[in-house]
Amino acid sequence: MAPERLSPAQARRTALAAQGFADRAPSGTPTMAHLKRVVGRTGLLQMDSVNIVARAHFMPLYSRLGSYDPDLLHRAAWQPVRGKRLLVEYWAHEAALIPVDDWPLFRWRMDEFADGRYRHTREVMRRNRSLAEDVRSVIEEIGAAMPRTIEEKLGIEREPGTAGSWWQRGEIKHLCEAMFAAGDLSAVRNGNFMRHYDLTERVVGADIAAQHPDRAQAHRDLVARAARSLGVATVADLADYYRLKPADARPAVADLVDAGVLHEVSVEGWRDPAYLADGAPMPRRIDTSAILSPFDPLVFFRPRAERLFDFHYRIEIYVPEHKRVHGYYVLPYLLGTDIAARVDLKADRRSRTLLVLGAFCESGHDRGVVAERLADDLRTFAGWLDLDDVSVGTKGDLARDLRAVMGC
Repeated sequence: MAPERLSPAQARRTALAAQGFADRAPSGTPTMAHLKRVVGRTGLLQMDSVNIVARAHFMPLYSRLGSYDPDLLHRAAWQPVRGKRLLVEYWAHEAALIPVDDWPLFRWRMDEFADGRYRHTREVMRRNRSLAEDVRSVIEEIGAAMPRTIEEKLGIEREPGTAGSWWQRGEIKHLCEAMFAAGDLSAVRNGNFMRHYDLTERVVGADIAAQHPDRAQAHRDLVARAARSLGVATVADLADYYRLKPADARPAVADLVDAGVLHEVSVEGWRDPAYLADGAPMPRRIDTSAILSPFDPLVFFRPRAERLFDFHYRIEIYVPEHKRVHGYYVLPYLLGTDIAARVDLKADRRSRTLLVLGAFCESGHDRGVVAERLADDLRTFAGWLDLDDVSVGTKGDLARDLRAVMGC
């Protein structure tokens, strides 16, 4: 039987619904139940330390719920008031918050990172195993701690001019990172985004920490979760969601097709076969608008964003200023089923102003219509960021229309 064929518009609606953009907006203040719903859709919240506007892990909730109290995420991940912690950090799609119950699905990755994720970290661990045991003992005694607190407890002092010394400040940090990557330690964050390392069983619970699923089954479960969050996707899309190797994702996809969890389809204009998650909704219409993080699951795999939305997107933080095309921290703007614009934003907290340093309309969209909707969303966004005003600069083909609408 020939595979089912989807139009690009159907694929977009399916993908947006899978990510929660077709869900009913909260009628009042978003609650923990709304957070659970969003994470149930996305499966993860990618983390990033850049705070030029808002840290990346806070943004997907805002993009789907509107203005919410960021304390919801703090309570879900780092400061549970009572009961079970909902989210925990691990290397999923880069550093990410994932449901605590999904933590064992990454045991195979922890095995691969047994001595750390990076070469230098592995070197530090291999020559300092006894010190790593001392680190664990300190954490066991005093609870969640930052590396410098552990150093003080161990009596380690940094000596000037001793670069590379085993006792140089920084070695403890590498050991903590290695133990985090291996699953021996977990971590919580403070308000300054600093990791405090703790015993894994104290963070995720002893029952979850003791689980060690079969590698192949974990891959199947992760691909199934990725499919649910993507709606319709290629093997490359499915593999990237949790950073699996395509060679590991392909047999998982085949098994899920056999089980009826995935259905092979073709999408007009897509070169590779696609897979539709069983039961994935395909709304007839999606009328939404949202400012997206550069690391939102809807767009964090750039080849998919280009294939799905005809949206060529690269973050330019690490590009020299004179070579940047759109700006330093450019956020996509979703309007309906299209990414209709991108805006270079900065939260100037001293002047309590959201700066729109650049505004660019995507080809084929009416600048006036986009400016009207974007203006309202920028005002709401500024309010969520606890800023009083929005100031629009002159860079970009959408800037003049946006300035006119906003009276700048």
